[in-house]
Amino acid sequence: MSNASQVRGVLFDLDGTLADTAPDMSDSLNELLVRHGRKKLEYQKIRKHTSRGGIALIELGYNGTLDAHKTLQLRDEFLQIYADRLYHKTRLFPGVLTLLDHLDEAGLPWGIVTNKPGWLTEPLVEKLELTPRAGCTISGDSMPQRKPRPEPLSRAADLLGVAPVECLYMGDDPRDIQAGKAAKMRTAVAAYGYIQDHQDPYAWGADVVLDNALALMDWLAVHS
Repeated sequence: MSNASQVRGVLFDLDGTLADTAPDMSDSLNELLVRHGRKKLEYQKIRKHTSRGGIALIELGYNGTLDAHKTLQLRDEFLQIYADRLYHKTRLFPGVLTLLDHLDEAGLPWGIVTNKPGWLTEPLVEKLELTPRAGCTISGDSMPQRKPRPEPLSRAADLLGVAPVECLYMGDDPRDIQAGKAAKMRTAVAAYGYIQDHQDPYAWGADVVLDNALALMDWLAVHS
């Protein structure tokens, strides 16, 4: 991708990038564990795994001791618990609302691409009051492919009316950066998100690593 390409559209991951969903997901996982006679896990331990999805959280809660069938069963039960507390504690990260206001004022369209299933994504985005503002919302089941495949990002760019090479994708997981690079987009790491202790976001190959959401405004001022 040419470094001369200007950014004319921005796409965001949801969990760990726009929204701090870890408190509700942590409470949901611990409710599941207690139901099945297991001890709760510490919040900070769960938080760092939140962006990895339901299967990863079940594996965390059971130390990877379950077979695939049982893991899927518990994942489905976990998601039902989570659906009932989708917005109890979840809020936008600090600075996100100001950042989105800035994008709107600058005429830069933006959207959401997440692996979260649509039946959870859509009500959450609505609760966050982003539904009427987002140019598109692509969920994990909107297409046959999901991140780290590039197709959801390419589709999102099309819906924004922007060429992929003129988009930036921002997320807090290596799969986000892999997907963005595969889609020929610029990429940004939300380092304030759910980064695990062993991970080095500077090694993911993104164009920029951001410590807070507002830092994207300064970066875009140079590249858009």
